[in-house]
Amino acid sequence: MELDTLLDEARDLFDETVALRRTLHRWPELGNDLPVTREHVLGALEGLPLQLTLHETTSGIAAVLDGGKPGPTVLLRGDMDALPLHEDTDLEFESADEGKMHACGHDTHTAMLVGAAKLLSARRDQIPGRVLFMFQPGEEGGGGAGLMLEEGLLNVPHAADGSESPVTGAYALHITSNLPTGWIASKGGSIMASADQMLITIVGRGGHASQPHAALDPIPIACEIVQALQTMVTRTIDVFDPTVVTVGRISAGTTNNIIPETAVIEGTIRAISERTRAKVRDGIRRVAEGVSAAHDAQVIIEFHDGYPVTVNNPGSADFALDVAAEVVGAKATVRLPNPVMGAEDFSYVLNRVPGAMVFLGGTGTDRNPATAAPNHSNRVMFDEAAMVNGVAVYSAMALRHLSGPPS
Repeated sequence: MELDTLLDEARDLFDETVALRRTLHRWPELGNDLPVTREHVLGALEGLPLQLTLHETTSGIAAVLDGGKPGPTVLLRGDMDALPLHEDTDLEFESADEGKMHACGHDTHTAMLVGAAKLLSARRDQIPGRVLFMFQPGEEGGGGAGLMLEEGLLNVPHAADGSESPVTGAYALHITSNLPTGWIASKGGSIMASADQMLITIVGRGGHASQPHAALDPIPIACEIVQALQTMVTRTIDVFDPTVVTVGRISAGTTNNIIPETAVIEGTIRAISERTRAKVRDGIRRVAEGVSAAHDAQVIIEFHDGYPVTVNNPGSADFALDVAAEVVGAKATVRLPNPVMGAEDFSYVLNRVPGAMVFLGGTGTDRNPATAAPNHSNRVMFDEAAMVNGVAVYSAMALRHLSGPPS
């Protein structure tokens, strides 16, 4: 299917796409309950030939476009939730809700997916199959993708002619400040890390700070564990299958002259394979138990599962990059050498359907991607011009997949 007019068609939708993005940016919402965002999205989709399913466990929206010919279904995902962050961008449309900000670009994802729905609806008669637009809440820790799957997202009904139309591919775009505006990047295999939480509680004996020998101070034990964890990572984990163990919080004590009973270590664990994900947990447990035992202290170790590793189907990633090169040009298409250590709940979708997570550059020519404020920063700003390429690439991946899915 020819793709050479998609950029022009996306440009024609640019003003509408920007307007929706700015509205969503001004009124950000957190988690899985996004009533205002949902209403804005539904308003933007009004009048399009879509079958809408409003999910009940979340504010998720599943919108199905039936093509003019029978065929399979391809899924396109756009996440909708914001972050609990005070915005410091001074944009004219900056957040009007204190303590909430679209600092990861989900407002652009949602607006681009709406743009793709409009563009593809205009080409409906040419589409051999269906497109499932997944408007997802709760990506930032809420597991919205998993909840939408549990509610039957992939259980698409038979097509109008009675033929089966299973979901055979899934694609998501994610804007990033680490690439120039409009560039597209991806890779096969692991592309984003898992993200788990560790909680280590060292139990000693409280006492007077002037008599540490009469107590069992958990604070130096906690410090020793933190140091030992870094050595464990560098000396037991393969550098070509890496992990990141970061202690983000240590809490203990109430004042300067009391030895506390407990000290608590909290941190995050990132890995790009399930093998290393399991191995590093074993290592953390061994280190924490060993160091604590050496000091005759008790230790309680808890792990809380986060998102799994995001694994792109190799054929789907190659396909997405080939399509992007055709739409935006080979010079603006990049094959990533390494995964990104952030996490994504699109991983749940890719565990069920072959597909790919694809990055979209969002840093304008007036700034350096190497020094621009990153995603999740209170100062991050994305160049809205990138959304033209985003709408076009979303649409192109759907059209080309339905014309002949990647092997």
